[in-house]
Amino acid sequence: MAPRPLAPTRPLNVPLLAVAGAVTVANIYFPQPLLAAVAHGLDVSERTAGLIASAAQIGYALGILLLVPLADTARLRRLTSVLLALTSTALLVAAAAPDVLTLTLATLALSTTTVLPQILTPVAAVLAGPGRRGRVVGLVGLGLTLGSTVSRTVSGTVTDASGSWRVAYGVAAVATAALLLVLPRRLPERLGPSGHTSYAGLLAGLPRLLAVHRELRTSALLGACVFAAFSVFWSVLAFHLAAPPLGYGPGAAGLFGLLTLPAALLSAAAGPLADRYGASAVNAGSLACAGLGLALAGLTPSSPTALVAGANLLVVGVSSCQVANQARIFGIGRAVAARVNTVFMLATFGGGALGSLAGSWLYTAYGWQAALLAAGACVAVAGLVVVAARPAVPSCVRDVTREAGGIRPRIPQGES
Repeated sequence: MAPRPLAPTRPLNVPLLAVAGAVTVANIYFPQPLLAAVAHGLDVSERTAGLIASAAQIGYALGILLLVPLADTARLRRLTSVLLALTSTALLVAAAAPDVLTLTLATLALSTTTVLPQILTPVAAVLAGPGRRGRVVGLVGLGLTLGSTVSRTVSGTVTDASGSWRVAYGVAAVATAALLLVLPRRLPERLGPSGHTSYAGLLAGLPRLLAVHRELRTSALLGACVFAAFSVFWSVLAFHLAAPPLGYGPGAAGLFGLLTLPAALLSAAAGPLADRYGASAVNAGSLACAGLGLALAGLTPSSPTALVAGANLLVVGVSSCQVANQARIFGIGRAVAARVNTVFMLATFGGGALGSLAGSWLYTAYGWQAALLAAGACVAVAGLVVVAARPAVPSCVRDVTREAGGIRPRIPQGES
C-alpha cells in the first residue's frame, strides 16, 4: 500500500531552509582559503595542510552515508538538534587545535555531523511536491552555493582582520549553534511515514536503490565527476594565489567567494530549466560552462581577471549541474527521498574528496596547469555520461509507483 501523503504541521519555509543549508554547508568550505595560513601557523607543509580539505570531504561523505538515511524514518526535529550541537562542539575543538593532527580529526568529526543540507534538500522537495520540485530544490541549492562561496570570503576576511585562522572556526561555531534556536521547530516531525525499518536495513537498501534506478546512477556519476573537478580547483587556489608571481594572502583567496556571487545567483535558474527542458539538457550546458571556466583559469594562470571569470564559470556550471541531478533523483519517490539523496551525495562528495587529495598532490608535484588538467578530465568524463544517458519519453499518466518510492525493476528509469 502506498504511504499517505505527508501532512506537515507548518508551511514550507524555503528561505529558512536555504539559510540553514548555507550556514551548515559553509563548515565544509570555509577552511579552504585558510590552508596556507594553517600550514604556516602549525609549521607544516602545504601538502600536509591539504589533508584538512580532504578530511572535510571524507567526513561529509561518511555523514551522508551514516546519518542522512535516518531522515526517512527518524524524528526530524530531534535529529536536527543533535547534529547542530555536535557540529558546533567540533568546530570549537578545531579552533583550539594545538597541532595539525587534532585539527584534521576535528575537521573529520565536524564534517561528518554537518550533513544537515542533505536532509533539508529532500525535506524541501517532498513538501513542495512535483509541480514545484525543481524550483524549490533550485532555491535551496542556491543557499548551499552561496554558503560554499561566501564562506570562503568571510573566513579569509576574518583571518586577515584577526591575524589568526582560529577565529574563523569560532565564528562558524557561533553561527551553527544559533540555528538551534530557530530551525528544529520549523521542521515537520517526520519526512515520511513512520515505519519499522531498522538502521541496518536503511543502509543495506542503499545499493539496491542504485542498482534499480537508472536516473540515480546517472546523477551519481555526474555528481562525482563534476565535484571532483570543483574540489581540485578550490583546494589548490589558495596555494596558487599565494605563490609568485601573484603573492596574495588568505583574504584574496576568500575574496573569490564574493566575486563568484553572480554565478551562484545565476545557478538558481537551473531548477525551473530542469523542470521545463529536462535534467540532461541542463547537465550538458552546465558541463560546458565548467569546462570553459577550467580552461580559462588554466591557460591564463597569472591573470586575476581570468581566474575570477574562470571561477564564475566553474561555480555556475557545477551548481547548476547539482540542481539538475537532484531534480532528477527526487522524482523516484518521497518514501526514499533521503536515501536516494544519500547515494547521490555520497558519490558526489566521494568524488570531491578524491579531487581535493589529487589536486593538492598534483599542484605540489607538477603545478597549477597539471591540477586543472585533471579537473578538466573529470568534466570530460561527465560529458560522456550525459551523452550515454537516454532521456525517457514523457508520460501523461500519473505514476503512483514512483510517487510512493516503489521500485520497477523492468522499466528503464529516465528523466524525472
